[in-house]
Amino acid sequence: MADLPSWFVSIVAAIYPGFNPPPAHVYDGYIEGEFTYAAAATAGRIEGIGVTEGDQVGKGALLFALESKQAAAALRAAQAQLAQAEATLDNLSTGSREAEIAVTRASLDQARVAEDIATTRLERGQALLARGATTQAGVDDLQAAVDEAQAAVAQLEAQLTVSELPARDAEQRAAEAAVAAAQAQVDLARSDLDDRQVYAPVTGQVEKVFYEIGEVAGAGTPVVSILPPDQMTALFFVPEAERADLSPGGIVEISCEGCPPDLTAKITRLASDPQYTPPILYTSDQRGRLVYRVEAEVVDPEGVLPGQPVTVDARAAVQE
Repeated sequence: MADLPSWFVSIVAAIYPGFNPPPAHVYDGYIEGEFTYAAAATAGRIEGIGVTEGDQVGKGALLFALESKQAAAALRAAQAQLAQAEATLDNLSTGSREAEIAVTRASLDQARVAEDIATTRLERGQALLARGATTQAGVDDLQAAVDEAQAAVAQLEAQLTVSELPARDAEQRAAEAAVAAAQAQVDLARSDLDDRQVYAPVTGQVEKVFYEIGEVAGAGTPVVSILPPDQMTALFFVPEAERADLSPGGIVEISCEGCPPDLTAKITRLASDPQYTPPILYTSDQRGRLVYRVEAEVVDPEGVLPGQPVTVDARAAVQE
């Protein structure tokens, strides 16, 4: 506030004995609490509330919980999909099952026995042909039986080799990607389930509970507000003529009814935009009516309450 003319002060003092204009750099203000708001990351119906207004809560205490049946079911479904994807990857990585491989090996043994028998018959037929006891056509039939038996053995040997090999690289990479995607779905579902319970982010006093059990809270909508004990700010307004005398980091003295003695606060912010009522023009004659909001963090706020009127003495913080 600009200095009042001496004649005006004299007139007011005559009408109101004891009137004295406030000294420079002394301002009226009030205390404002820096509240922390607790909200759920997703929307849902409130199933339980673990605090009431006025409670002292520690960091990590349960504040409220949302219904979690659907989230729990989604987690179970995601876990089942992950198990299926892991089983597919395991099957591709290890090849066929042992029982299937055992059947292939038994068939191969049987084919090799058939090949030996066919080879023995061919050798006998060739010996008979040399003595003229059989025809060439009969020997040709025996040779065809040997060729067929050898082809069966080769086919089963290849089948056994394939069944013992893991899947091709492309198939295995696809299965690994499916496992990673399923794991991501599990993580997402578990995170959503965990978000259904909201815990206190700070230690402090529960100031306000905005919802009741059964009501639906939107995502990001505050449900509980907490006032930390050390988050108190003194707000006051300085005239344009004195704004340049203050700067962030300056220490101001605070006094009020019921406040502890030697209360101080540290200036943390000076507004760059003026506030005024009613609107006025920015002329040199009226510039003294402009005021600027100043915020100062109370150093030791024990015993200080939000909304409490205070007197701020900033003379010690005036820039030299």
